[in-house]
Amino acid sequence: MHIMKKPELLAPAGNMEKLRIAIHYGADAVYLGGKAFGLRNLADNFTAAELAEAVDYAHDRGVRVYLTVNVYPDNRDVAELCRYLEEMDKIPFDAYIAADPGVIEMIAEVSPGRHIHLSTQANTTNWKSALFWQKQGIKRINLAREMSLEGIREVKERVAAELEVFVHGAMCISYSGRCLLSSVMAGRPANKGECAHPCRWGYSLVEETRPGEYFPILEDASGTFIFNSKDLCLLQYLPELVGSGVDALKIEGRMKGIHYVAAVIRVYREALDRFCDDPQSYRFQQGWLEELCKISHRGYTTGFFLGPPKDIDHEYHSRYIRSHDFVGIVEEGLSDGTTMIGVRNRLATGDTLEFIGPGMASFQHILREMTDEQGEALPAANPNQRIKLRLPFPVRQYDIIRREKK
Repeated sequence: MHIMKKPELLAPAGNMEKLRIAIHYGADAVYLGGKAFGLRNLADNFTAAELAEAVDYAHDRGVRVYLTVNVYPDNRDVAELCRYLEEMDKIPFDAYIAADPGVIEMIAEVSPGRHIHLSTQANTTNWKSALFWQKQGIKRINLAREMSLEGIREVKERVAAELEVFVHGAMCISYSGRCLLSSVMAGRPANKGECAHPCRWGYSLVEETRPGEYFPILEDASGTFIFNSKDLCLLQYLPELVGSGVDALKIEGRMKGIHYVAAVIRVYREALDRFCDDPQSYRFQQGWLEELCKISHRGYTTGFFLGPPKDIDHEYHSRYIRSHDFVGIVEEGLSDGTTMIGVRNRLATGDTLEFIGPGMASFQHILREMTDEQGEALPAANPNQRIKLRLPFPVRQYDIIRREKK
């Protein structure tokens, strides 16, 4: 039996704004990438100077920062990667995330004191593999998404290294993401961070003696995506995850927007804190799951967590769905009692807005009036505009504003 401890809540940070949002809503740690050598090279990511700023910002708030170096390099990448690691050595990251054995060895040579976390790309699906990586000096292992709860428990019983599991977000149809479809179909190698997501595309069937005749593969009139997985959501199984002894719960999403980052982190933060503070009286709240349905997602699945997946009846056909639009962010409170809002989607008077903050704080507000920065009344506001609102409830910088889809 493990003595119950609260696992770390690990959040994605695709850029500096997302990092601030993740910390505002309760992340214990964030993972991020530089401009190269990670597996999300199409995210905004960070320059070297921005990485140093991000680490200082997070550390000042007691939040850990992990740098992704989980690319699978070719021979021609090795020299440049070595120079990159030498540059990163100056920044006090709490750990690197890597998958390739050569990269792990290079990190140990360039930064011998640096903790290394093993990426899910290494496909660790059993305790023998975990034990091997532990012997190589790996501090933490991100287990493959294909592992069940029973499998996770057995690894924890046999291995001293920290264990990390994904609990929420998009999943690859390929085995732990080691996919070549994007390289073949779009010339963009997924294992170097440039995935074009061909598993999300629509497909038709062609019979070889009838070239040019395309037969749609349909579940109903909405169509289907034959390679496209639903999103992982293990919110309802947090007690089992905590009880298994895992050290970190990871949220996928460096390519996602700040509404996703805010909404997911605040729900998992609330549920995790409630359970760890008082396991005996803990009750799952259906409203938490409803909150997760307000963000863009493809329907939810437990994946392999409870055993071989059985929820293959695609209720949502794996298309993106959401009930709310992200429309703005609180930038600052002003001395005249108004609040400055950064508009991200068109707003108009008469709209019903929802302000969401950490700790599941939520306030409804009918937009009766707004002004521009100079105090002139506006009937509507457009993206990238800044407006002033007078609000009858407290808000904080980085609180998110959303509106039910029209």
